[in-house]
Amino acid sequence: MKIALVAGEASGDAHGAALMEELQKKLPNITFSGAGGPKMEAISLHKGFDDWIAEAGVVGLWDVIKKYGYFRKKFSALLKQLEEEKPEAIILIDYAGFNLRLAKAIRRRKLPLKIIKYISPQVWAWNRRRIPEMARNLDLMICIFPFEEKVYEASGLLTNFSGHPLVEKLMALQPKLEREERLLGLFPGSRSREVHHIFPVMAAAAKRVIAENSTVRCEAAAATAAHAQEMKTMASKIHLPITITVGQAHSLMQRATFGLVCSGTATLEAAALGLPYALVYKATPLTAIVARALIKVPYLGIINILAGRPVVKEFLQGAATPQALAQEASHFLEHQDAALQLSRDVMAVAATLRSEGAYEKAAEAITKELIATKEHKDHTKN
Repeated sequence: MKIALVAGEASGDAHGAALMEELQKKLPNITFSGAGGPKMEAISLHKGFDDWIAEAGVVGLWDVIKKYGYFRKKFSALLKQLEEEKPEAIILIDYAGFNLRLAKAIRRRKLPLKIIKYISPQVWAWNRRRIPEMARNLDLMICIFPFEEKVYEASGLLTNFSGHPLVEKLMALQPKLEREERLLGLFPGSRSREVHHIFPVMAAAAKRVIAENSTVRCEAAAATAAHAQEMKTMASKIHLPITITVGQAHSLMQRATFGLVCSGTATLEAAALGLPYALVYKATPLTAIVARALIKVPYLGIINILAGRPVVKEFLQGAATPQALAQEASHFLEHQDAALQLSRDVMAVAATLRSEGAYEKAAEAITKELIATKEHKDHTKN
């Protein structure tokens, strides 16, 4: 059985590789092709598998516009590969902007393959009108948030809630490290643009906190060595005493008393690890204008969306000032009871996403759909 997969970011590459491993257990003769990152490529062993995430992992409308020609070329190449190799199915992992267009193009060309979406795009937050179109273009949706199942099934799209694999993994880490007193953690995001926009305001806030209480220590988590160097340069310009580590975000989330966390997957990671935190986000003016026009939910953070209330404070765009962030951080650094309660609150919300064997359940749903299709084809032939 031949399966194609497409992922466009590092997180999708990790999800894709884990899913591929589970599919191999259930379908030993399966082969993989498509596009993703180094983890997926290593499992695929397909000469034509495209490790493209270094170029594909963009954020913001302007970045997409600048690389339009590149994405158009890759889009055409993938369609050609599907036409030539004729896989039984394609699994589109997250990366909604590209992958939903690809699903539509596959349907338009009437390619005879199942189209499966793993990790639902958050259209329920910004454009529910796209759901009927998704129902026409997809055969199976596997979602990681429980409320999404009803949203998609109402449109007639076969949907399966498999649980959130990241939450399952991180909640298992929870007891391993103890919190350190008066340690402020900074998590400015994993993309260069996020670091550029968000770390300076976080650093300025940390300097204010330390100026008011010299017993506070500050540590920041960098995704790459290049980001760490950039952050060190920014911190040195304002004479901020800080420790910056690379690839140690989860450790810091377990140890810190309080955190300032860039909006995105990191906020869910922080919640799963029980870190009391505030959400911070600053984008380019163009991206912010587009986001304000499209987003139809009252909160940006998934923990607040899941809870239906502001469990953690959100500091967005102009509201994300050093003074406001410092005031929020100081409160929880100085009031242990409040920090402990917030830790319990965010963990309780994250626990609603936990599901033992999330990747295995996703692979089971995919396998069931593929086997049913094969049996139908065999029956039709006979």
